Amino acid sequence: MAETYELKIITPERVMYTHPVTRVIFRTTEGEMAVLKGHIPLTAVIDSSVFHVYFPDESGAETELKLAVHEGFVEILPESVTLLTESAEWPEEIDPERAERAKARAQERLSHQDAKVDVHRAELALRRSLTRLEMVRK
Repeated sequence: MAETYELKIITPERVMYTHPVTRVIFRTTEGEMAVLKGHIPLTAVIDSSVFHVYFPDESGAETELKLAVHEGFVEILPESVTLLTESAEWPEEIDPERAERAKARAQERLSHQDAKVDVHRAELALRRSLTRLEMVRK
């Protein structure tokens, strides 16, 4: 069985998850990353994406959890990983119809850019909605 380390996922509203894990896989602004126990210390900026969490179940088999994370920072230490994120959602917390409407609104704003449109905000909204949809479609 793979060695475990402590994972903490924290949003401004709640502690989403704190549990021993064998690995995590996520996307940073620099690309995708996988972290095992003993990883060199590192801090990275998280991009809006699906965060994959792997942990041993009671039988020792590796189980996967997924959650949508939306912008934040990850601190990686040899014995722990802490994700501080603006927001995070479990798949059952995502409303697919709402995510589709948010995607359509963001795409509409981006396609009709004028001085009133905050392009950066619209792009972030589009990435968040696409991440939510990726979570519920898999």
